[in-house]
Amino acid sequence: MIRIEVIMAENDITKVSEGLKKTGVGGLTVFKVKGRGKTIPAGIHASKGTKIFTPEFGDKYVVVAVLPDSGMDGAIKIIRENSKIGKIFVTPVTHAIDLATGVEDEQAI
Repeated sequence: MIRIEVIMAENDITKVSEGLKKTGVGGLTVFKVKGRGKTIPAGIHASKGTKIFTPEFGDKYVVVAVLPDSGMDGAIKIIRENSKIGKIFVTPVTHAIDLATGVEDEQAI
């Protein structure tokens, strides 16, 4: 099993979610976060428009999915097709347990 974590802009979440749903990815977890990368966030007019404030951190979203190893390439393809800004991180998951049913590993996802 793998965990795919994607940092992306808000306007890409719906397209990515719908695409992953079509490929059979069951659940997604979405977090609203603040962060910065190499790109400086856009300036905001402050003080009645006379000054421009540049925030240190911009709004981002993190989307997390756990899926079988066999779904990795398809999921990454969907994410890359529907989001042009952000990062994808893939990490191994060694064990998963559904607390409600007691089902483990791939059956739990």
